[in-house]
Amino acid sequence: MESDKYLKALRNHPINLTDSDITEKAEKIIAEKFEENNNKEVYKKIYACIDLTTLNTTDTRESVWKFVEKVNSFEGSTPEVDNVAAICVYPNFAHTAKEALTADVKIACVSAGFPSSQTFTEVKVAETALAVADGADEIDVVLNVGLFLGEEYEELCEELSEIKEACRDATLKVILETGALKTGSLIHNAAILALYSGADFLKTSTGKGFPGATLEAAWVMCHAIKSYHEKTGRKIGLKVSGGVSTTTDAVKYYTLVKELLGEEWCTPTLFRIGTSRLADTLLSEIQTI
Repeated sequence: MESDKYLKALRNHPINLTDSDITEKAEKIIAEKFEENNNKEVYKKIYACIDLTTLNTTDTRESVWKFVEKVNSFEGSTPEVDNVAAICVYPNFAHTAKEALTADVKIACVSAGFPSSQTFTEVKVAETALAVADGADEIDVVLNVGLFLGEEYEELCEELSEIKEACRDATLKVILETGALKTGSLIHNAAILALYSGADFLKTSTGKGFPGATLEAAWVMCHAIKSYHEKTGRKIGLKVSGGVSTTTDAVKYYTLVKELLGEEWCTPTLFRIGTSRLADTLLSEIQTI
């Protein structure tokens, strides 16, 4: 049966841990390794891994233009700190962002029925293709949680594969909405199916309607990324988003990624933090140390 290949993919990447096991492992890493990463040099590295985000119902072309101009003005103003990795906007603002952007920063767009993912596959594919045509370098989409929970893996994976094809050369980040999935085993299985379907990044959350990122969810996603890399050779990135607004939180996620995946993952090509507030906080701390 066609669905057997998805079940086989899940069996190839098992996770045999309880949620309390996962919590214990994540907390142990933070307890042992946080302090060695809680310093100015790491803050600077994290700043360069930010996807600076504006995803508001009230966004306008003018507000998005001003948002981009702030990123432009940072370019070269603080030589010791690289600019953010990307700006993240709704897909209808991709063209505005492209027109306004002069900094060496990527344009990311949410797409495919964000944040619920509850619409027709054809609409998701069209929205993604239009965003890429208007200038998006990266596409952030939500995995269809309803299909996943209903174990309709074939439809789920085929949809993600179609979206990946519509991305062309753009990077595809798949949001698992970990706050809706809740358990480590569900988060892990969703991660594996997203990777199987061509995701370039796994992302924790939309920040809309469900609990955001947690250390446990990030630990599980790193576990899936590591397992997939060991078996396929593919390096998949991790994006943490949803409520990450303090320097302490950011350093904790950086620490998990460094310990579980290695220092090579701690760069903008493989690690991102999606946030609207962290950048100013982090920059202030960098400049006062």
